[in-house]
Amino acid sequence: MKTLMLTGFEPFLGMPINPTERIVNSLDGETIGGYQIKSILLPVDFEKAPAALLEAFHQVNPNAVVSLGLAAGRDAITPERIAINIRDGAPDNNGVALEDAPIQEDGRDGYFSRLPIRKIVNKLKENGFPANISNSAGTYLCNNVMYTMLHHIEKEQVGIPAGFIHVPASHDLAVEGKKRMPSWSQRDLEAAIRLAVECLGEE
Repeated sequence: MKTLMLTGFEPFLGMPINPTERIVNSLDGETIGGYQIKSILLPVDFEKAPAALLEAFHQVNPNAVVSLGLAAGRDAITPERIAINIRDGAPDNNGVALEDAPIQEDGRDGYFSRLPIRKIVNKLKENGFPANISNSAGTYLCNNVMYTMLHHIEKEQVGIPAGFIHVPASHDLAVEGKKRMPSWSQRDLEAAIRLAVECLGEE
């Protein structure tokens, strides 16, 4: 059976919950669209997250990679179109802040997603879930992880689907974080990611 490596992040930037952590924990071991899910939780750390991602990739040897990140404030599931070769923004969980720093000195300016992002958006909408393609994964850890994976796949000439999907806040995060933001139920977030993975199985 084919294996899909699904990654999420620990909580960050003072938020007590990261719904992607709960998604990957819930889906770990499931079979979806012909893929067995192998979940990996990544640290919010500019140096450790890419290293942990690639270490897991070599251990799992997956047939596809889908990474998840929280986009608090967004109201839809948003597959990312492109990752750019920049690290910038707020400090990571170890207090490291970077400015205009490249991810890979020898890397391209950007890499396009290798996921069927339009198909994912259409399938989610057909099933009643708001979804849109996003043209910016930002410059924080989500973009860093997406870029790292796509750069590695191209460098090693590994022809597998890979990319990044941002999810909105969960209701629990909206309540616990005590901030006004759009939110989804955790069950709906998990159902939406299952549908996204099914799209890969249909390719």
